[in-house]
Amino acid sequence: MKARILATTSIALALSACATTMENDMAVADTSDAEVMAGADIPEGTGYFASESTLPFHAPDFRQISEDDYVPAFEQGMAIHQAEVDAIANNPAAPTFDNTIVALETSGRMLNRVATVFFALTGTNTTDRLDQINTDISPKLSAHSDSISLNPALFARVQALYDRRDTLGLDNEQAKLLEETYKGMVHAGAKLTAQQREQVKAINTELSTLTTEFGQDVRSATNDQPLIVDTREELAGLSDGEIKAAADLAAEKGMPGKFAIALQNTTQQPLLPSLENRDVRERLFMRSIHRADGTNPEYDTRVLLAKIAALRAQKAALFGEPDWATYAMWDRMAKNPKTALGFMNQMVPALAATQRRDAQMLDAAIKADGGDYEVQPWDWYRYANQVKAERFDLDENQVKQYFQLDKVLEDGVFFAANKLYGLTFKRRTDIPTYHPDVWTYTVYDKDGSELGLFYFDPFQRPSKRGGAWMSNFVEQSKLYGTKPVIYNVLNIPKAPDGQPQLVSFDNVNTMFHEFGHALHGFFANQTYPSMSGTAVARDFVEYPSQVNEMWATYPEVLENYAKHYQTGAPIPPAMIDKIEAAAKFNQGYDFGEVVEAALLDMKWHSLSAAQAKAIDTPEKVDAYERKSLTDLGLEIDLVPPRYRSSYFNHIFSSPTGYSAGYYSYLWTAMLDRDSRQWFLDHGGLTRENGQHFRDTVLSQGGTQDYFKMYEAFAGRNPDVKPLLEAHGLIPGDEGGDATGTTSDGQLPGQTTASAQTPVTK
Repeated sequence: MKARILATTSIALALSACATTMENDMAVADTSDAEVMAGADIPEGTGYFASESTLPFHAPDFRQISEDDYVPAFEQGMAIHQAEVDAIANNPAAPTFDNTIVALETSGRMLNRVATVFFALTGTNTTDRLDQINTDISPKLSAHSDSISLNPALFARVQALYDRRDTLGLDNEQAKLLEETYKGMVHAGAKLTAQQREQVKAINTELSTLTTEFGQDVRSATNDQPLIVDTREELAGLSDGEIKAAADLAAEKGMPGKFAIALQNTTQQPLLPSLENRDVRERLFMRSIHRADGTNPEYDTRVLLAKIAALRAQKAALFGEPDWATYAMWDRMAKNPKTALGFMNQMVPALAATQRRDAQMLDAAIKADGGDYEVQPWDWYRYANQVKAERFDLDENQVKQYFQLDKVLEDGVFFAANKLYGLTFKRRTDIPTYHPDVWTYTVYDKDGSELGLFYFDPFQRPSKRGGAWMSNFVEQSKLYGTKPVIYNVLNIPKAPDGQPQLVSFDNVNTMFHEFGHALHGFFANQTYPSMSGTAVARDFVEYPSQVNEMWATYPEVLENYAKHYQTGAPIPPAMIDKIEAAAKFNQGYDFGEVVEAALLDMKWHSLSAAQAKAIDTPEKVDAYERKSLTDLGLEIDLVPPRYRSSYFNHIFSSPTGYSAGYYSYLWTAMLDRDSRQWFLDHGGLTRENGQHFRDTVLSQGGTQDYFKMYEAFAGRNPDVKPLLEAHGLIPGDEGGDATGTTSDGQLPGQTTASAQTPVTK
């Protein structure tokens, strides 16, 4: 996913762009406007971030940036931005598109530069000092954002333009920018009373502090609590490399001679299937699922998350909304919680039946293996993998031997981008990076012109938060005259020195996924950075990235990159057939844990202010989480959610983030699977298809209605049936009348949250 560089100043930085203006046929800044702006008392910045980087593409020069630069740069950036906004708000000239909307778009450049780099590093290569700066600066940035989005004089100018928008002669992108600026300010509280605006400011500041603390606490709970194992024998089933990594981590933690298994961000842990010792499996799982719930008193985020949920509900109430989910979904493709919940709930009956059926199958496998116990979460993947290996004759360790990291990237991900879009890539070593493990490439368009700069940061490290994501150091903008500088971040365990860097097929998928986000950014073709690239709704942004995963197993692409790291032999077609067939296996868990997390997110954010306020102790947090999960009707004791509330970073580690939005991964999966069918129906991996997808989706940024954008691509509304088929929840050749969606986000014929797509069991 693309991390918004400064969620705490969503309006301030959504409005910040470049120093040049554009003329249009409705509003050209006259001399008096220019004199007012030029005569405004705008401070000048000093230090590295005061001006654009002189490196190619204006990429950050990490050689010249020190940790001492950030605080003064933030302070100067906010002061300059505030002065620029004050000059716009107090301009005596009548508001025009140029002197108000474009002027806002050109403000805050220094603040944008420092925030871009700083928040990239706190995610990818943080330090104690950067964490402390983050803690200190976040509430200040929140207050700065509010000082702009809740400025009555500024809003009066924006509203004056919005009220006569149909008479201004704006083109589509200009009209969309005006609309988003106005609605964004209204959503921030511009129409509230003065007293209510002060309440919103106070809530925003507190949320900024609490969510920053939550994210840091979860990272500590994850990094500081590896499972300690006394003997090598207890690690039976792990490879020599994995055992060595565990020994090295234990030594690093001051326990030489022991072994330490690091936690990853999700509930399930990657080494669980390999561990033969059931007691160690249980201990590892329990360490993961209880990492931040007070089981170890040092790590307990429950009070924090309860405060966050209560503050969000309180803020929503100030806007007259019943809950945070309703408030937060104002700009989503799905439009409202009812649609999102109805979309998810239609999957539950088939999913619950699949979970129960899978559990019975695994119980039989345990019994056949000599076990006298029923499957538990720490057993699930070990026996699921055994059944999968028997059923599909698929050995995961054998599969990895065909996926070498650099080959996957250059001969797989890049190759597919060349075939679809005509892109070419050149590795370069002259661009300084924030960590030695980061690779850089110049990206060239189909005509050979430079399209942008790409950073690839693949490896797991303690200074990096979990997961995988994409973001920009520089946004594409015709107004700026800038081309995108984009980075992809993953968390692949690094192979020991001297060993080949092989990756799992899951990591292969992730590489294609994150580069799908990158393509969305590289193909941006907007004038205004606020509209550019991945600046789209939360429940649309994952769509292009998920579509790009389809090329990971496309025969022409596979033949080019999936080769045995020792012999160079191509991956056997039979192995790929097994991988694809196995993809529908174990969906009771794989798909179930995501659905549960998405529904848990909605449960937390569908609370009224009074309900949320009543959940004020750790015990009440536990009880609410338990009830919420139990009410789903899924087998939550066997299949826990992908994230428990206490380490659900997506929804609790930023003031907004994926709160009331984790369903987006499922919603966009519907768009993805339907789009894959379109590609296959139209000839697959062709330049013509790539250009069509680029023209209708990837180049549009946030300038279009999302249903209209999808219809321009596919020629129709999206259909949910391919998603259900892909996860084995309905047979591929049956399933009744699986329906599409309508332009208001409602599934046709769906009037209640319990409406279901027919399922053939």
